[in-house]
Amino acid sequence: MKKPPLFRKVNTTTHGVRHGLGGDFRDERHRKTSEHAQAVRRGMHGRTRRGLDYTPLFRFLISKVGCEWSEVYAEAAARLDRFEPIHWLVAHGPMDEQDYVRLGESSYFSGLKVDDDGLLQCVNPKLGPENFEPLCKCCTHTFNGVRVTRSYRPG
Repeated sequence: MKKPPLFRKVNTTTHGVRHGLGGDFRDERHRKTSEHAQAVRRGMHGRTRRGLDYTPLFRFLISKVGCEWSEVYAEAAARLDRFEPIHWLVAHGPMDEQDYVRLGESSYFSGLKVDDDGLLQCVNPKLGPENFEPLCKCCTHTFNGVRVTRSYRPG
């Protein structure tokens, strides 16, 4: 039985969905003093990937804490369209370790690492939803998919 992918497509044609499109190329393509004049010119179509949500991957990785990293990586890689999102949570080395990672406006996930025994571990296992304070009143802030327990306090 084939397992489902660890990402999902999001409707990007809905009214009001903003994609961050702008006139960066349009405004700079004829400017001779631009930063891009010396650099390699990029095409009209960027490589930004829109419409994919990797929350299932993040939940999968967090559920595999304590498991053998090589097995977890092999399963995750087989169920993804690309490999970069794995390393948004899992540190490459000790210098890249973070207690938590903010993905999107209001979603936080535990930072992960591979220990000396080759097991997937949380960088800070004591961190929980009670440790975060919402940045705004309008959004639902979550930590590892669980709603943040503190309430918003203005400025």
